Amino acid sequence: MSETFDVVVAGAGHNSLVAAAYVAKAGFRCVVLEARDRIGGDTATEELTLPGFRHDTCSTAHNLIQTSPTLRANELGLSDFGLEYVYPDPVAHVPFPDGTWLTQWRDLDRTCEEFAKFSPHDAAAFRRMMTEYDAVKSVFGAYRYTPIGFGPSLEALLEQHPDGARWARRQAQSGWEVIRDAFHDWHTRAFMLWMTFMTMQPPDRPGTGWLAYSIPYGRQAHSWTMPRGGSAALPNALARCIEAHGGVVLTSKPVARLLIEGGRCVGVETDDGAAYRARRAVLSTIHIKHLVEMAPSDAWGEEFIAGVDSWQAGVSMFVTHFATTEPPRFPVHNGAVTTVAAGMPGSPDRMLRVGNEFHRGIVALDDPVLLVVCATVADPSRAPAGRHTLKVIGFQPYELPEGPAHWDEIEASVSAANLAQLRRYAPNLSDAKILDARIESPLGLERLNRHNWHGSCHGGDMSPAQSGRLRPVPTWAQHRLPIPGLYQTGATTHPGGSVSAAPGRNAAMVLLADLGTNLADVIGDGR
Repeated sequence: MSETFDVVVAGAGHNSLVAAAYVAKAGFRCVVLEARDRIGGDTATEELTLPGFRHDTCSTAHNLIQTSPTLRANELGLSDFGLEYVYPDPVAHVPFPDGTWLTQWRDLDRTCEEFAKFSPHDAAAFRRMMTEYDAVKSVFGAYRYTPIGFGPSLEALLEQHPDGARWARRQAQSGWEVIRDAFHDWHTRAFMLWMTFMTMQPPDRPGTGWLAYSIPYGRQAHSWTMPRGGSAALPNALARCIEAHGGVVLTSKPVARLLIEGGRCVGVETDDGAAYRARRAVLSTIHIKHLVEMAPSDAWGEEFIAGVDSWQAGVSMFVTHFATTEPPRFPVHNGAVTTVAAGMPGSPDRMLRVGNEFHRGIVALDDPVLLVVCATVADPSRAPAGRHTLKVIGFQPYELPEGPAHWDEIEASVSAANLAQLRRYAPNLSDAKILDARIESPLGLERLNRHNWHGSCHGGDMSPAQSGRLRPVPTWAQHRLPIPGLYQTGATTHPGGSVSAAPGRNAAMVLLADLGTNLADVIGDGR
C-alpha cells in the first residue's frame, strides 16, 4: 500500500499538529501519522484508573500557549473547533512545614497580601518583578516565536531594549541568584524556587534567572490554565482544523523508517509496511534519539550524529494518578483551600537539592518536592459527578545505580512516600477517599510514550548547551535536518518543551517559506 500527500507528518504531538494545521491551511494536503491509538503525545487525556476518570497523562497546564500568536491572534480559529480554556482561582496553593502557607490568586493585590504575611519587603519585590517582566515580555515572546536565524538573537533583541543590559544579566543568572537577592524570607524564597522549577530546570542552574520572572508572571496573568475536558482538547481541536482543510490524521501508525531516494527524504514507511510518500516535505516530531535510527548514518553526517549522541535528558517526573471521592483540602485559618494546583517545596535548601539528586541518580524520599494537580476542582467534566482526578508529581532520576529497570521494584515505595507527603498537608485524603491509582515512574513515562526519552517529558534538557541555536544540534536549529526534504519540530527543537505551540509554529514558518509561501499570507485575518 502506498499513498501520496504533499506533506507527511510523523507524530501527532501538539507541536506537529500545530505545524500541520498551518501547512494544511496553506493548501497543502497533509497526513499525520501517530504511533499510539490516540493523538496528542504529552497533551493526551486517558482513562488511566477507572472508567469515566479522564486523567492528563503529562501536561495539564497550558500556560505558555496563552501568549502564543496561535491562540492570542486566533490564527487557526481553534475555538471554532471546540477548544475552550478554564482559568482557575486560586492559581496555586503552597503549604509549608511550619503550618503556614502562601496562596497565589489571580488578583495581584491579593497575592501580594499573601507575600506580606511573611515580609512586606518580599511583597513589594514580587509586585516589582511582575511589573518589570511585563515591560520586557514582548522581547522574550519574539525570541520564542521566531525560528532561529529568521530574526535577531535574544542577545540582539535585549540590546535594543532600554533595560536590556539588566535583563541580559538576569537571563544569564540562575533563578536562585535572582530569588536570593530579591526575597528575604525563606517561605517566599521556597515559593519562588518552586515556581521557577515548573519547566523542570533546576533553579540553581545558570540561564534560569529569567524563569524566576516569567513563570510567576505567566501564572499571575493566566492562572493554572487548562483546556476544558482535558489536555487532549488541544490536539483534538488541531486535528479538526487539519481535517477541515483537507488533511488526514491517522492513529496506530508507528513510523518504522524514512524513505530516502536520491539523497532526499520522500516519505515514511510504517510498521505495517504501508508507505506514505511526500511530494514536498516530511515533517517529524519523533525524538531525535529515535529519528536517527530510521535512516542510514551516512545520510545524517558525522556532525549531526555526534550532536545527537551528546543529547542529554532533562529532569524526569514520577507521577501517580488517583481516582478519588474528594479533592485534597489544605487547612487554613478560616477553613480549607481546594485548588487545581498545589506545591510542596519544603524549603529553599530542599528545592536546591533536586537538580543535584537528579544528576547523581539519587532517589530521595525525605520531604519530597511535589506538584499536586486536581483538575476537577475547576473542571468537573473530567470525572463522574462528585468524583475527582488527582495527579501527584514528584521529580526523580531515570538513571539509577542499579539501572532504570530498578524502577519496577521501587515505584510503589516512592509513590507511597509522595502520598504521605501530600497527606501531611491535606489530611483529608485518607485511604477510604482513594478509589484507584496508577503509577508512572520515569521508566513508565518512557514506556507510555517513546518521545519521553529517559523519562523527560520536555524532549530533553533545556540547559544553555541545548537551547536556542544549539537545539537540537549546533548548525541544525532551523527545523531543517541534514537530509533534504526532512524537517523537525516538537520539544527537541527551539524553544523546547512545555505546551507553547512555539516549536510547531516556528517549524511551519520555515517549511512554508521553503514551499514558496509564508505564514503571514496563510493566516490572513487569523481565520
